Amino acid sequence: MIGRSVTGCFGCSIVRLAMSLIVALGLAAPLSTFGAAEDFRALPASRAEITLSFAPVVKKVQPAVVNVYASRTEQLPRNSLFDDPIFRHFFGDSGGSAGRQKARSLGSGVLVDPSGLVVTNNHVIEGMNDVKVALADQREFHADIVLRDQRTDLAVLRLRGHGPFPYVELGDSDALQVGDLVLAIGNPFGVGQTVTQGIVSALARTQVVISDYGFFIQTDAAINPGNSGGPQVDMAGRVVGINSAIFTQTGSTVGIGFSIPANMVKIVVATAKNGGKRVRRPWLGASLQRLSREIADSLGLDRPIGALVTDVVPHGPADEAGLRHGDLIVSVDGQTIEDAEAFGYRFATKPLGATAAIGIKRGGRPMTLTVKLEPAPEVPARDPIKIAGSSPFAGATVVNLSPAVAEELSIETPKEGVVISDIANGSQAAVVNLHKGDVIISVNDTKIATTRDLEKATRGKRYYWKISIARGKQLITTVLGG
Repeated sequence: MIGRSVTGCFGCSIVRLAMSLIVALGLAAPLSTFGAAEDFRALPASRAEITLSFAPVVKKVQPAVVNVYASRTEQLPRNSLFDDPIFRHFFGDSGGSAGRQKARSLGSGVLVDPSGLVVTNNHVIEGMNDVKVALADQREFHADIVLRDQRTDLAVLRLRGHGPFPYVELGDSDALQVGDLVLAIGNPFGVGQTVTQGIVSALARTQVVISDYGFFIQTDAAINPGNSGGPQVDMAGRVVGINSAIFTQTGSTVGIGFSIPANMVKIVVATAKNGGKRVRRPWLGASLQRLSREIADSLGLDRPIGALVTDVVPHGPADEAGLRHGDLIVSVDGQTIEDAEAFGYRFATKPLGATAAIGIKRGGRPMTLTVKLEPAPEVPARDPIKIAGSSPFAGATVVNLSPAVAEELSIETPKEGVVISDIANGSQAAVVNLHKGDVIISVNDTKIATTRDLEKATRGKRYYWKISIARGKQLITTVLGG
């Protein structure tokens, strides 16, 4: 999170609120009829005008907004300072037993179903195994983690309790317009449930590196640490976004916050309700690139708008629809596509089993292609294996690479091989700095094509380990001691 610190503008919020109340009362005249600035100034005509408030919206939504407390117990390394009996005598054991300490996380969430389904950010509960949820009425419940979706930074919890619970409806984020009033509700800095007000500052922010689907609602409603996972609601009391990040250098709000659109949230919630463990989304079967000014000029475009097709997977949906390398995607079902990230969001929120009309330009000529909305195939099968022994991969869980796995882990290349899907805390794989998503190319010059190949190649002891992995667009080769 980057940015500059600036002071808040309380007066600006008052002006915005005053203007919204004038419009709500039907007192606003057409812009052309207003004269000088003093024409706007007038005493309230009634007591009702003075007492207009956001309180009815808050009253409707607040019971469904929750605080999320997550933790996990970690085993400390042997000979750690924290394991020293004298340290434990004076300072305790950090909430755990000897040789253990607890890691904790705090965030917000919102109930979206009377059965007790809670939506929050994945980063609030990531790596945690003990989750508690506190409601606005001070009731507390343990919660099970139903679904984690790292690609959207969303997670769904289920309260261990008897409903029905208060909940809030998910609205249509595509109906939002810049300038619409919104409220953000959450637990900033752990001080307790807090409501802040602002407007939608921008839509479809795609250059925000928070999740794989870079498509966010920007607001100036104050959002601070602890607000993560809380709802952003419209004036009808519907959730239009889940607060996810702020733009700052100080750690506090500067009036630029980002939320995940409700239409993306709906996909994740629907998966959780249907018992799914992974969110299945439409697969295009093509690689796309954001247009630069230079590429736009070379294509004869006056603006760098659209998503350029750089690669098409044989026999995938894009290939079958007739999409080609060099095509420029400009729309999905009539909605304009500004860049590759915008296409990813629009396409991912389409329902499986249907079709989408993809508007393209090919050689400057407009065309429309019909693409089937189907999930990425999981061929070959994952065949997950957790590597044991003393190799650098010990503690890593690996799976065979398929289009489904590649999409899930955001891997563009290579097209086949073995990929790390998980790494145990404190394992040898973690110590040597292997990453989730690393594609294993070879071990001691032996090509690795399947998880069984890697299991075989890592058996026994070696004087050295020569490993080659693909990480993003890098090929990394290193030699480690045995």
